[in-house]
Amino acid sequence: MFNLTKKNALDFLKEQKEQYPLLPLRDVVVFPNMVVPLFVGREKSIKALEHAMSREKQIFLSAQKDAKVDNPTEKDIYNFGTLGAVLQLLRLPDGTVKALIEGKERASVENFISNHEFFMVEVEKREREDDNTPETKALMRTVVESFEEYAKLNEKLSKEHVSTVAGMDEPSRLADSVAAHLSLKVVDKQQILEIESTDARLEKLFEIIRYEINIISLEKRLKSRVKKQMEKTQKNYYLNEQMRA
Repeated sequence: MFNLTKKNALDFLKEQKEQYPLLPLRDVVVFPNMVVPLFVGREKSIKALEHAMSREKQIFLSAQKDAKVDNPTEKDIYNFGTLGAVLQLLRLPDGTVKALIEGKERASVENFISNHEFFMVEVEKREREDDNTPETKALMRTVVESFEEYAKLNEKLSKEHVSTVAGMDEPSRLADSVAAHLSLKVVDKQQILEIESTDARLEKLFEIIRYEINIISLEKRLKSRVKKQMEKTQKNYYLNEQMRA
């Protein structure tokens, strides 16, 4: 009979990866501490959600590399994603399902488990403890200040969004909340999600926000210039018409 020593037993448990149903996402990256409503129509995804509800309501969320793919395979899904909890599941009259899901922590797929009904995966949790250094606090402050400036230029962001972010004192939570509110492509948000170091994530966000601010400011200046030129052209047209009359 095979007996495990205490050390071997601990090593054995560490090697065992936790298993979760996987929900492939189109055009969205879910960050930890983010609550999102998702409308799900694919039967495979609905079964994954129902399986999660029948267990501990936990599910692995990962974005598709190409949202246009209707029947994604393993290679069509990012390996890095977010473990989430299904808060609510509602089947709609048209057969689709509305799910309210809260992101919990970063994780990555270690292995796909054979399952014909839906994706089942073994994952490794990748969440790290927050840094609490003067540099981290300085990064948080610069990100918040830049986000406030960005929000003034972006009409989609409300004062409530800004005040919520400004009131956060957890570095990782702050970084993920800011990332979730930025108008970025899936591939860019995925890149931010995969940065495990909080300080590195905050630095990346600061870089992205400053770039977005410059782009938005330039767009506004160009629109203003074009508008003035059009007004001048229109004014000259009316003056010429009056002179002809």
